Amino acid sequence: MTAIWAHRGASVARRENTIEAFAEARAQGAAGVELDVRRTADRAMAIHHDAALADGRLLVELPAAELPDHVPLLDAALDACHGMVVNIEIKNVEVDPDFDADQFLAQAVVDLVHERQATGDVLVSCFGLAAIDRVRTLDPAIPTGYLASARWDQMGALQRAIDGGHSAFHPYDLVVNAELVAAAHDAGIAVNVWTVDDPDRIRWLASDCGVDAIITNVPDIALAALAKG
Repeated sequence: MTAIWAHRGASVARRENTIEAFAEARAQGAAGVELDVRRTADRAMAIHHDAALADGRLLVELPAAELPDHVPLLDAALDACHGMVVNIEIKNVEVDPDFDADQFLAQAVVDLVHERQATGDVLVSCFGLAAIDRVRTLDPAIPTGYLASARWDQMGALQRAIDGGHSAFHPYDLVVNAELVAAAHDAGIAVNVWTVDDPDRIRWLASDCGVDAIITNVPDIALAALAKG
């Protein structure tokens, strides 16, 4: 059965990547939450999609104490998402102003997952293979997912996920087809699709393609669409 995961929480109903958005995702019935983690100047793990705040300040140049109140740290986010699967997307690719070749976030995420004994409750993903490869090196029991840009050759990206021993493949909605999903499943890899809000598309991905999870901004609408499928 296809699971519904809330993209940055229930991000239409509430401000994305906030405790309120995660609580709303739970209230709407989402089975999981996708959220983004970046490092601060003092190496805290802040939940924020972009490298910079709306006022232009880079998170990597700010200590955690100077973050706006709406930006939680990962530990608080995991508390808010207790009982749901949490897809922790590490934001660390070479084009980012806060790129870290040493993969600090991979280590820090693994350490926190161990501290919380949450190995079975999370999936760690990234567009950068180095980050999730590092997670697998540190603890192969933590599920990892390879995020694929729509601009890439999808079968090639899937093969990289397979070769790396990763648990899941995360393609962009509009490049997903039944052939891609079947190839992933044949290799024992889950397919979690982002970001899908159209009810007809949600039903098609679930019924015709058999994807494992749909990441959506509107978990209530997605669940209603599946109920009608």
